[in-house]
Amino acid sequence: MAVDFETEIKQLRSTMASVREVTDLEQLQTRITQLETEVSAPGLWDDVENAQQMTSSLSRMKAEHDKVTGMDARVGDLEALIELGREEGGEEGAALLEEAERDLAALRRAVTQLEVRTLLNGEYDEREAVVTIRSGAGGVDAADFAEMLMRMYLRWAERHDYPTTVLDTSYAEEAGLKSATFEVKVPYAFGTLAVEAGTHRLVRISPFDNQGRRQTSFAAVEVIPLTESTDAIEIPENDLKIDVFRSSGPGGQSVNTTDSAVRMTHIPTGTVVSMQNEKSQIQNRAAALRVLQSRLLLLKQAEEAAERKEMAGDVKASWGDQMRSYVLHPYQMVKDLRTGHEVGSASSVLDGEIDDFIDAGIRWKRGQEKDDS
Repeated sequence: MAVDFETEIKQLRSTMASVREVTDLEQLQTRITQLETEVSAPGLWDDVENAQQMTSSLSRMKAEHDKVTGMDARVGDLEALIELGREEGGEEGAALLEEAERDLAALRRAVTQLEVRTLLNGEYDEREAVVTIRSGAGGVDAADFAEMLMRMYLRWAERHDYPTTVLDTSYAEEAGLKSATFEVKVPYAFGTLAVEAGTHRLVRISPFDNQGRRQTSFAAVEVIPLTESTDAIEIPENDLKIDVFRSSGPGGQSVNTTDSAVRMTHIPTGTVVSMQNEKSQIQNRAAALRVLQSRLLLLKQAEEAAERKEMAGDVKASWGDQMRSYVLHPYQMVKDLRTGHEVGSASSVLDGEIDDFIDAGIRWKRGQEKDDS
């Protein structure tokens, strides 16, 4: 079937018009100009922390501006290629139109991703993310599932060239993980991955059951924004209980030989954070404090949101619970129970191909927020 280039181009331009409206390029350019003036001022680096924040903000704004204008240029280039192919005719013209068809497919994906990105306008959406995975009901299968999920997210990050840092891994006795925590160190990681938070369910023939029975197991995914110094989450020393112990599980030199692992408990809330992947107790202590501050920040935000919902009479359950099923037997399917998005290749999803689930989740979440407002 021949591609209807006119309809496709019209749709791309319509989507880009929405992106430009949400992005507000004129206002964005004004802010970029202001920041460029500020960062060029003498004495900027007298306050290193402030200077780093300003230059980082400027870099993000420029990247956002260039991404939108660059996508507009790509749509224009595609239009020119289609026109040239039609003018040339013959074999050469057909080759150009084939190239245009390939470019269209790639551009359609890029514009869709950019459109989804414009939906990430929550208070902490532009932050880096801290992801924690915990095994739930299901015994050793649940621990194995937790490890499968961790690999899935790390493979997803690797596919996008997003840097990650594993902060803590607690290994289960027989196989898999009791829990694991890692950072995704890229802007908008929190807004992107926040829709992955909740209970994940796996159905398969258990490789740990010698009778080959089908097993259902669960794992929980928590996603929190990485705190910044401006968040001012102060934690009094008296509110902290800090325990040190030896790291467990596989490791290299200096692991399992010293009390370098740290368990930090926030006494008022009972929030517990453990870190053991760094080599020194000081590094693990700093990482634990950073994650604890992030969790307390999200807890504060959740409490404020709960208060607003209570005043509005909203008694709906949290949107993130029991959010996705991974079925490996008697058939293969991964289905998001909130958005209805599903695919038949569970192996590709578990290998990190989750962008379509994330995009659908972001659109669904924003729709929920509009309904609640």
